Amino acid sequence: MKPVLSEELERTRQIERSIIKKFRKSIWRGFTKAIQRYDLIHEGDRIAVCISGGKDSMLMAKLMQELKRHGKFEFELVFLCMNPGYNEKNWELIQSNAKILGIPLTVFESGIFEAVADIDKNPCYLCARMRRGYLYSKAQELGCNKIALGHHFDDVIETILMGMLYSGKIETMMPKLHSTNFEGMELIRPMYMVKEADIKAWCSYNGLHFIQCACKFTESNAACDGIKRSKRDEMTELIEQFRKTSDVIDSNIFNSVHDVNLRTIIGYHKNDMRYNFLDDYDG
Repeated sequence: MKPVLSEELERTRQIERSIIKKFRKSIWRGFTKAIQRYDLIHEGDRIAVCISGGKDSMLMAKLMQELKRHGKFEFELVFLCMNPGYNEKNWELIQSNAKILGIPLTVFESGIFEAVADIDKNPCYLCARMRRGYLYSKAQELGCNKIALGHHFDDVIETILMGMLYSGKIETMMPKLHSTNFEGMELIRPMYMVKEADIKAWCSYNGLHFIQCACKFTESNAACDGIKRSKRDEMTELIEQFRKTSDVIDSNIFNSVHDVNLRTIIGYHKNDMRYNFLDDYDG
C-alpha cells in the first residue's frame, strides 16, 4: 500500500512529474541536450546552482535536482541563494517557493542593492557583476568548482542581436566559461536551449508565481509612469515580431553563431590575434 503524502509533498511531486512528462519535450529535452552538447557537467562536480528567486533559476534548480536523481553519474549540488537586499515580501516569497519546490536553500547575505542604489549609469550591469562575484566567492568557499546560472535560449538570441545592432559585432552568451578571477571555477548555463515561453508555460501549469527583478531601482521605476525600457527589452520585442513572421527565425539566430563560415567573414579576432580577409586575399 502506497504511503499517503502530505498536500505539500504531493504538490512538489506533481511539479516534478510535470517536468518529466508534460514538459518533457519542450523543457527537459532542451535542458539535457544542452548539457550533452556543451559538455557542462562531469562526474565529481560540485555545482552551486545560483537561485535569484525568479522563474528561470527556480526551474533550473528543479531540473538539476531531477538530473542528479535520475542521472548516470554522481555529482553534488548546492542550491545557493544570495539575499542582496530584497524587501521582506519578496524574500518570504523566495523561501516559500523553495519550500513548495523541495529545494533546500543555502542562504547568505550581501548589501549589493544598497551599494548600487545611488548609481545613475548602468546600475543593472554593476549589480549583475557584483552579484556574480559574490556567488563565485561563496561557491568557492563551499568547495564548488562550478556555478550554474539560469540564462535561457531567449537570453542567448537577444545577446546576439544586441551585439550586432548596438555594438557592431557578432558575439553571444557562451554556454560555459572559465572564471578569470576565481581560479578553478567555471560558469555553466544548463538552460541554454530552453525557451522562455516554455518556462512561463510550466509556471502557469503548476500555479507558480515568482519574483521579478526586485531591486530598489526596478521598484522606483515601476512606481513612475512607466518602467524604463532597456536595450534587452527592445530585443525581446523585436524577437516577438520575428516569431510572428516565421517560426524558425529564433532558431536561425541561435544557430548562426554555431555555424560561422570564416571564408565569408570580413574580419575576426581571438585574444590578441586579429584577422582581415585582405591578409591572404591574393594568396
